[in-house]
Amino acid sequence: MTFLLETPPADRHSLNEDVQGLIVGTLLVALSVQFLQASHLITGQIAGLSLLGAYWGGWSFGAVFFVLNLPFYGIAMWRMGLRFTLKTFAAVGTLTAWTFILPKAFTIGTIHPAAAAVLAGVTAGAGLLALFRHGATLGGVGIVAVWLQDTRGIKAGWVQLGFDACVFTLALMLFPLPVVGWSLLGAVVTNIVIVTNHRRDRYIAR
Repeated sequence: MTFLLETPPADRHSLNEDVQGLIVGTLLVALSVQFLQASHLITGQIAGLSLLGAYWGGWSFGAVFFVLNLPFYGIAMWRMGLRFTLKTFAAVGTLTAWTFILPKAFTIGTIHPAAAAVLAGVTAGAGLLALFRHGATLGGVGIVAVWLQDTRGIKAGWVQLGFDACVFTLALMLFPLPVVGWSLLGAVVTNIVIVTNHRRDRYIAR
C-alpha cells in the first residue's frame, strides 16, 4: 500500500516560516551594515542612499532608511499586491530595529576594507535571498527589481547593480575613491549572489 503525503506548493510558506525568513534575512542584512560601518564603507540601493544621508547629515541610518522607503510602498501595492507590500513593510521595520540593536550588542574592531566589502556583500546577498524567497524585499529598488524579474525575466541583481552605479557615482562627491572602490566591490558581490541564486524558474516571490 502506498501512502501519499500532501506537500505545500514550493512557493508558499506558513506564517511561522515567513516570520523566521524575515527575521533571519533582515538580521543578515543588518550584519552587513555593521561590516560596512566598521570600515567606513557604503552600499548601494536605497540602503546606500541611507548610508550617504547618515554620513552626510549625521542622522541615524535606520531612520533615513525607513523614510526613503515610504514612496515605494505605493509601487509595491500597485504591482505586487497587499501581501507582498505588508511583508516588505515588516522587513523594513525589522531591519530598522536591528540597526539600533546590533551596535549595542557588539562592535566590529579593525577590519580591512576588502574583507569588510566581501563579508558585507555575502551577508547582504544571503539576507536578500531569504527575503525574496519569503515574498518580501527591503523596499526601494528591490521592489522594482523583483517585479522586473518575475514579470519580464530581467535579473534582479543586474537591476540593482545598475542603480548602485548611480549611488556610487554620487558617493564620489562625498568619499575618497578607495572608499567608493571597496564599496563597489561589496555591491558587486551582493548582486552576483542574487543573480546566481534568485531564479524565477525555481520560485517566484509572492
